[in-house]
Order: sequence, then structure tokens, then C-alpha cells
Amino acid sequence: MTGAESVRLKTPRGRWIVAATVLGSSLAMLDATVVNVALPDIGRDLGSGVSGLQWTVSSYTLTLASFILLGGALGDRLGRRKVFVWGTVWFAVASVLCGLAPNIEVLVAARLLQGVGAALLTPGSLALISASIHPDDRGAAIGLWSGLGGVASAVGPLLGGWLVDVAGWRSVFLLNIPLAVAVVLVAVKHVPESRDPHAEGTLDLPGAGVVALALGLLTYGFIDASWWVVAAGVLAVGAFVVVELRTSNPLVPPSLFASRVFLAANLVTFAVYAALGGVFFLLILQLQLALDYSPIAAGVATLPITALMLVLSARAGRVAQRIGPRVPMTVGPLVAAAGLLLMLRISPDGAGVEPAGTTSWAGVEPVRTSRSTYLVDVLPAVVVFGLGLSILVAPLTGAVLGAVSTDRAGIASGVNNAVARTSQLLAVAALPGLVGIAGADYDRPQTFSDGFHTAMIVCAGLLVVGSLIAAVMVRGPSRKDPTYTCDPSSPALSPREQI
Repeated sequence: MTGAESVRLKTPRGRWIVAATVLGSSLAMLDATVVNVALPDIGRDLGSGVSGLQWTVSSYTLTLASFILLGGALGDRLGRRKVFVWGTVWFAVASVLCGLAPNIEVLVAARLLQGVGAALLTPGSLALISASIHPDDRGAAIGLWSGLGGVASAVGPLLGGWLVDVAGWRSVFLLNIPLAVAVVLVAVKHVPESRDPHAEGTLDLPGAGVVALALGLLTYGFIDASWWVVAAGVLAVGAFVVVELRTSNPLVPPSLFASRVFLAANLVTFAVYAALGGVFFLLILQLQLALDYSPIAAGVATLPITALMLVLSARAGRVAQRIGPRVPMTVGPLVAAAGLLLMLRISPDGAGVEPAGTTSWAGVEPVRTSRSTYLVDVLPAVVVFGLGLSILVAPLTGAVLGAVSTDRAGIASGVNNAVARTSQLLAVAALPGLVGIAGADYDRPQTFSDGFHTAMIVCAGLLVVGSLIAAVMVRGPSRKDPTYTCDPSSPALSPREQI
């Protein structure tokens, strides 16, 4: 079907294929996590306000969300290895531009280019394993891909914080260069080329262009509080729907949404991942700006979230396979919302700041937050939040896959991934302004903290909305349904590609 040779996993070539795909997908994933840790230093060094930091995050997500489905379609037609390598090289060149950016405007432009590269390489990562590894070894290879990627996800905040502390924020981007060189060399030498012989019709370039315009208008409108631009973005979203209904080969097949469960799962995804986007953007800033954590300590402080998801997500997937996705999709967001309400305790007033020079709980200078503050105020919040995500994410993605026939699982997962990234993009663009964080507020700890607390309440509300949608709309499918494909070992259940 794919035209690729089958390679056994235990052969040297099979291991090289897994290594190339893990490193490639980790490039795009690591960049998102480590940049969040570097944001305060970027803002101070480049003289940027909060809107510049929003654009630093949102510009990358904007092009990634807009073109990730197009990137997958290009790989199917032109060659998955070829597009994967193109995307890696593109990403590396854009990373150099980010690392050398003299001002925030150049950095934002370079981040836009980075997102395009990520949109080209990300879909090819898993597709290359599926196309190249022997069917008998594919499950094990996918497990390695997911597990090693999870390790990279856990290491990301710690690595990013260490780099910022030791070498400055520019090193966060320049680190991508040697990794990208390794990916290209291994892919060219060891990964066989593959295509989808059944891919037909023209690419939906008009749809990709319209959705990019729509998301760009919405992002600009929210960040600049320009509501006529937001209105134009909403109209562009309507135009995208019209284009998808009329084209013969749409990026987002409207027929997918004929399934009630698929529609419900994507509505839940939109609400939940909007909350996640706001939390992960603002929490790292709150820890550094309001509680005076160093970059590395801020990254370490959130590790329990990733650790819990790595340990519990597969188990949650198995539970959902037995009882159906409705209960975990209802309970998970509520538990996560409770974690966000606990984050209201994270504030300068409760920080217990120690004198400069005091060794922190993480043993890293220049953190000045007391051990008891982390254990009492921060750790319980991130643990409860992480538990909620662990209950939710695998059943949510399993519901997406279970709502469609097996031959449409790839496009269904891709659409759900794009929905998640789009909601995160819009949350980062809209939330700070809505809660009163703007301008140089990152230099005003109490002002920023007040906005952070309001944002956590808003995000908790979004999670409750997601829970209600799941409770009302998700009814299955039953395990007796032959189209039900929820498999807890499936890579689509891995949280790392969406968070």
C-alpha cells in the first residue's frame, strides 16, 4: 500500500528509522516547551511587552496549525521521507534566524517560518514508521517512538531552563541545529522512501490558504484587541467551511463530522486544549515573574504533569476501552479544573520569598522560593492538574479514532490534532488581554499575578464546559461496534503530540 520496503525493528536499520523519527518529532515538540521557559528573558533582552511574548508563542503555533494537514498530504504524494527531510532543514534554518534575531519582530517572523517547517516534518514522523517497519514489529516500534518522545517531553522544560540559565535564551533555538543535522543524515541514509499510491486529486491549497488567513486574523485581532479584525477572522472561518464543502479533496472532510462522537470529541478538544494553552503559557511566566523562580526551576516545577501522564495515560486508555470514553472524558476535565483552582494559591503573597543567595528546593540559583511554598502551593496544584489530564487525554483521542472507520483513522487524528493546536493558539492570543495582562506587566509581579488568577478561573471554566459536552454528547461507540478502534497502545493516544 505504501510502496516502502518492510524493515525489521531489531535490525540496525530498523533502529535508525525509529531514531530519526523520534528525533524529528522531538524537534518540533521540544521547541514549544523550551521556548515557554525562555519567555521572560526574551522579553527583557528584546524590550518586548506581553504582546511580543504572545506572538513569540502564537506565530509558531499559527503556521503549524494551519499547514499540518497539508504537510501530511504532501508527504503522501511527494514522498514521506522527502517532505520529512525538507521540513527538518526548513526548521533548522528558521531556528538559526530565531537565535540571531536582533528584535522581537524578526523573532516572530522566524517563528512563523519555524512553524511551517514543523508542519512539514511532524506528520511524516509517525507515517514513516507505519510505512517502513515490518507489520509484526510496528506496534513495538510505535511504542518506542511514543515512549522516547515522552522522555524528550519530560526533559524539555529542564533542558530549556538549564540552557537559558547557562547560555541565554538564544541557545534554546541554536540547539536545534546539531539535532536537525543528525536527523537529516540518518533519514537520508537509513529511512526508505514511501508514498501513498491511493492519494489522488489536487492538494487543497485554497483551503490551506484560507485557514491560515483566518487564524492569522483571529490571532492578530485577539492580541491587539482589534475586534473588527476578529470579526474578519470569523468571516474567514466561514469561508474556509464553504471551501471545504465545495472542494473535491478537502483538508478537513466534512463527512467526518457526521459522526456525533467525532463532533463531540473535537468540541471537547477545543475547550480543553484552549485551557491547556492558557495554563502552559501563563504558569511558567507566573513562577518566574511573580515567585522569582529561575528558568530551570520553573521547568522542573511542572515536571509532575508530564510524569503523571507518562505513567497513567496508557492505563486510562485501557479503562476507556472497557467502559467507553464518556466517563473519563467527563471526570478528567473536572479533576484538571480542580487543579487550576488550586493554582490560585500560587501568588507573591504566598511565595515565602527567601533572601537572595538561599539555596532553593531544586538546588539551583537564583531561585528564592522556599521549599514549603513549592510543596504546599505549587506541587498539589500541578499534581491534581496532571491527574486530570492523565484521565482525559487518552480516552479523548481514543474516542476520535473510535468514531470513524479504520481507513479514516489517520485523517481523523490529524484533524483532531489541528483542532487542539488551533484552540491553544487562540487561547494564548486572547487570554492575557481578557484578564488584564498587557504591556510591561511582566515587570509588575502583583499585577501579573492578579491576571494569572483570573486566567486560571477562565481556564477552569473551559474545562467544565468540555466536561459537560462529553457528558451530554458522548455515547459510545460500543465495543461491539466493528468500527471501534480505541487501542491504548496506539500512538494516537500519546499526549505528547498535542500538549
